[in-house]
Amino acid sequence: MRTWMVAGALAGVLSASGAAVAAPAPVPEADLAFHGTAVMSGDKVEVKLTPRNGGPAAVPDATVRLRWSVALAEAQQLPARCAREDERTVVCGTGALAVHGVGGQLDVPVRLKETPSEVTLEIDKVWGGGTTDKDHTNDQVQVLVLATGDAYAF
Repeated sequence: MRTWMVAGALAGVLSASGAAVAAPAPVPEADLAFHGTAVMSGDKVEVKLTPRNGGPAAVPDATVRLRWSVALAEAQQLPARCAREDERTVVCGTGALAVHGVGGQLDVPVRLKETPSEVTLEIDKVWGGGTTDKDHTNDQVQVLVLATGDAYAF
């Protein structure tokens, strides 16, 4: 018969056989947010976005998802750190983000399958580089972009 006892809040578990099992290390916390603009002209949408890390931990890399309300054209010329996920979605790596740091701007031009008068763009964090983000208020944003050639900020 095994008996278990907890030796302190984070000290781990000690079994009757005497083998210690370490408690999992706490996951670092970071608050990721993405800000930028989207401009649509004809069948082209140019998204410029800048990742920000509100801390308290650094982020080794993160991934942001850009999803449009309409299908994208088959052929795309995406930046090196971006990839097509499905017919309406592109994912991009941000690179490392220092504590309270601002990452490099991502320029993501896409072509739409059609020429709509408006499109909704959803931007959300997919992966935070092994960190946890307890503030979910800024994890996702939706932007209505009209085909006016004007920059719509998020």
